[in-house]
Amino acid sequence: MKPIALVTGASSGIGKAIAKQIADHYHLIICGRRTSRLEALSKELNNKTQTLIGSFDVRDQSAVSHFIDTLPDEWQNISILINNAGNAHGMSYIHEGDIQDWDAMIDINVKGLLYVSRAVIPKMIKKQHGHIINLGSIAGTDVYPRGNVYNASKFAVDALTKGMRMDLNTHGIKVSEIKPGLVKTEFSEVRFKGDLEKAKETYLGYHPLQAQDIAECIAFMLSRPKHVNIGDMIVLPLAQASSTLLNKQQK
Repeated sequence: MKPIALVTGASSGIGKAIAKQIADHYHLIICGRRTSRLEALSKELNNKTQTLIGSFDVRDQSAVSHFIDTLPDEWQNISILINNAGNAHGMSYIHEGDIQDWDAMIDINVKGLLYVSRAVIPKMIKKQHGHIINLGSIAGTDVYPRGNVYNASKFAVDALTKGMRMDLNTHGIKVSEIKPGLVKTEFSEVRFKGDLEKAKETYLGYHPLQAQDIAECIAFMLSRPKHVNIGDMIVLPLAQASSTLLNKQQK
């Protein structure tokens, strides 16, 4: 039987690309809020692997715990956890920030990652085996103007990854983080709250990363031998040198 991988935020973007990339090697628990998209993805993967849909919001701790605690017996043995669910809301100066935007970013990017990890990690400890990959961001190491709370949430992911790696070191569990730069997904549409023109401008004038690029890097992380743990990986488009330096003439 294939090992089992749980992917959060699998209904679109990087999460969906990850599920498709690793489907040949894992049975998949694909999680997200948009059930219809998860059902479509499950159907798409039907000829590659077995899938189980987890329809919940990572911000809802009771929903997360209930789903993990009531998994069918054949789905209990989770070997891989990919904490991909995350978002950015708005780009405001700190003194003009929307409190609801702040709550959404902290609740999903930080607390949601914690809720899912807290529910899954004891299963890994029980068998002294597993691999956790957290989706960070270059924003978690390199602050940029009007990024404030989003930056803070991704700095938290970086710190939590390092803390997890220390706490789980004696249990044979790998902990990794991948920090993408600019990736063309629905990310900017969400950040700019449906302003498609503004979102489109984010990716004009250069060749941004694609979700598939990040999925391939994660597949590489997962494919390393037992004694190898890629603790951290920064992945940028060629045109991007930092959070604030982007060559929009670089194709």
